[in-house]
Amino acid sequence: MTNPKNVWERETLQPALKRLGERRDRFETTSGVEVNRLYTPDSADIDYEADLGYPGVYPFTRGIQPTMYRGRFWTMRQYAGFGTAEETNERFRLLLAAGQTGLSTAFDLPTQMGFDSDHSMAAGEAGRVGVAIDSIDDMQRLLDGIPLDRVSTSMTINATAAILLALYIAVADEQGIPRGKLSGTIQNDILKEYIARGTYIYPIEPSLRLITDVFAFCKEEVPRWNTISISGYHIREAGSTAVQEVAFTFANALEYVERARAAGLDVDDFAPRLSFFFAAHNDLFEEVAKFRAARRLWATLMRERHSASDTSTHLRFHTQTGGSTLTAQQPINNVVRVTIQALSAILGGTQSLHTNGYDEALSLPTADAATLALRTQQVLAHESGVADTVDPLAGSYFIENLTNAVEAGVREYLDRISDMGGAAHAIGFMQEEVHKAAYGHQLAVEKGERVVVGVNLYQTDEPTVELGQPDFLRLAAAQRKRLAALRTARDSDQVQRALDSVRGTAESSRNLMPVIIDAVKARATLGEISDALRATWGTYRPD
Repeated sequence: MTNPKNVWERETLQPALKRLGERRDRFETTSGVEVNRLYTPDSADIDYEADLGYPGVYPFTRGIQPTMYRGRFWTMRQYAGFGTAEETNERFRLLLAAGQTGLSTAFDLPTQMGFDSDHSMAAGEAGRVGVAIDSIDDMQRLLDGIPLDRVSTSMTINATAAILLALYIAVADEQGIPRGKLSGTIQNDILKEYIARGTYIYPIEPSLRLITDVFAFCKEEVPRWNTISISGYHIREAGSTAVQEVAFTFANALEYVERARAAGLDVDDFAPRLSFFFAAHNDLFEEVAKFRAARRLWATLMRERHSASDTSTHLRFHTQTGGSTLTAQQPINNVVRVTIQALSAILGGTQSLHTNGYDEALSLPTADAATLALRTQQVLAHESGVADTVDPLAGSYFIENLTNAVEAGVREYLDRISDMGGAAHAIGFMQEEVHKAAYGHQLAVEKGERVVVGVNLYQTDEPTVELGQPDFLRLAAAQRKRLAALRTARDSDQVQRALDSVRGTAESSRNLMPVIIDAVKARATLGEISDALRATWGTYRPD
């Protein structure tokens, strides 16, 4: 019997190739997966019931909810944080008034590294890449007028995550809001800090202990809180491929699960509150396949390794469009990039989404850019039709083939990391893989093998863009003045007792969260609590 595909290749394709050829010899995704010229039914090796199934049903390839966005849209959660707590609160209110449905908070580097704004290590950094939070007074100003029982809050914080969560809980306690009504997320993902980002403080083992303390505490006290957001985003921003992003994120996640179980927690007591954080980059189809493959693989890993319930196998994830893909040249082009990336996240079934401002390669996003970024999501939600059916690209020969290829690549990395003893023992390996991928990408851009519009092709002479910036010196001086006033007004003996309790608990196996909450209520600062833990545990030094 004549094969129709062979006939097409002989009679239609080959004459066309002789006349025109193709743009390059090999087409591939950012992860190096070859993209074929054409995909046909025999390209996708899938068993529909086993590999895809139905939304809301294991293995959740098509989504963790039966109706997905037909029931409600994803949470539109724009990231904000700069300068003082008051200024960030003002941006929060602007975004909520514009229709945002959840808050996402950026903190400055001193807050992330456990230093108060008056510490010598904070010089020149206070309030610069996020909001400065030194004490419960700052947290009160940050959350002023925000209905904490109705708005969920995400906090991108890791080494000091337990302290920031304690501050949030303490403010809610003072407002009389029951802890059971609080909802939100702390990133609390320390392993990726050692791999890709660098805002670690303590050695690996006590850092992992602090994470499991948060798991156990929130299970009893703050049951609606997502206790960790295991982040591939920062790994991707450091230069990884899409496959590496998922693989290294899952390696870290599996380490956290193992540590929690070793601490005596039942998997179904904490796994439903695990959440994930991924990047969305420009390769539309690879990104959609990545999200679908990740959802299926996580469900499979949790079922096979930990006999987890369906709810515990859900991959619930937030997506942010790729900051590293934004260009300072022709910045308005970033509106298009962000739209493509947001579309991939929606087609991939994200639970919440942040869209970057087009000017973020130049500065903190202006109010106009932040509003336009939110409007991008709203137009996609209400005007494009992409939210009207579940998993609309399912069944595409290309998408299903690519979903399988991404999953296979992730599994290969996970096997290698497992052979090394797990993520805590494979940090150097993962760092090296990310560095090699980042170098390869940059080399391809510089050689013109990978086009970045406005950067290495279609360049134009552009006027200098002038964007207003906060007066960071003034902000830092104001923050130091507030800290001085706080230390003068508080009960120093009460603070010392609270810090002694933190040190004593850190030396024991007791849960640290209750004593950290007591310390912040006593007006101990974030830096002082971090120092108490430093004195007990020491600090991490890379090999």
